[in-house]
Amino acid sequence: MKIRPEASEDDRKIRKLLIDAFGRPDEADLVAALRRDGAVAQALVAEVEGEIVGYLMLSHLDAPFSACALAPLAVAPMWQRQGIGAALIEAIDTGCDAIFVLGDPAYYSRFGFSTDLATGYACAFAGPFFMVKPQAEIPATGRIFYPQAFAAL
Repeated sequence: MKIRPEASEDDRKIRKLLIDAFGRPDEADLVAALRRDGAVAQALVAEVEGEIVGYLMLSHLDAPFSACALAPLAVAPMWQRQGIGAALIEAIDTGCDAIFVLGDPAYYSRFGFSTDLATGYACAFAGPFFMVKPQAEIPATGRIFYPQAFAAL
């Protein structure tokens, strides 16, 4: 498996992967909107023999420090549970002080994401599935704003 930055020629394959993985076009539309709005901090694909089997995007957040949102993370259905999502998460390199995610705490806590550390942040997505992974020293509280593209979800 090879992990690399997305390229413009990957767009169609990434869209198909996202629709297949989520069973709907919402996440594919989110990715397109984030690209259009210039909100992408990092986007990675996982390839096996030239086939894109996984995808991860980080977008810039409006926060009192450098922060990114991890969304979406997707793996093609036939490739799930083989460590591809984990490999994509471990390949993140944004320079952000913190990464926020809305997801399953049992999964994301393995990578250092914490619901407890996220409780001090006011956000439209705050709740039991809102997590943060500090990459540097960050304040315990603050207000986090996601890009407008997330409002459609």
